[in-house]
Amino acid sequence: MPNYWLIKTEPFKYSWDDLVAEKEGVWDGVRNHTAKNNLKTMEVGDECFFYHSREGLEIVGICTVSVADILDPTDETGKWAAVKVKPKTKFDNPVTLKQIKAEPKLADCDLVRLSRLSVASIKPEEWKLICQMAKG
Repeated sequence: MPNYWLIKTEPFKYSWDDLVAEKEGVWDGVRNHTAKNNLKTMEVGDECFFYHSREGLEIVGICTVSVADILDPTDETGKWAAVKVKPKTKFDNPVTLKQIKAEPKLADCDLVRLSRLSVASIKPEEWKLICQMAKG
């Protein structure tokens, strides 16, 4: 069974459309130890919510980890982790942070509790609920 994650990006730096255009992207540039540990825990086949931060504040789709546990190519020290991801599904109805915060069952979700964390773990029941929310 795959693990579930949420990865955040500012869409003006790297958007869902950028990932789709590339077909596979390197998730790098993370400089937080908890987020790094989450990246190192990811396995090929794990699924990630793709979240637009700053602009949009919404989950716009799902991507899949295609290559796990690589060194971050933007890090000259060799201390930071990265993964590669491929787009899987774009949501017809993006799920906003406002919707997530309004859902009591998601009150303990890392996106709510650890709002600054750029790579967060998502529990299976949270994953299922957010996917249902994306269906409208």
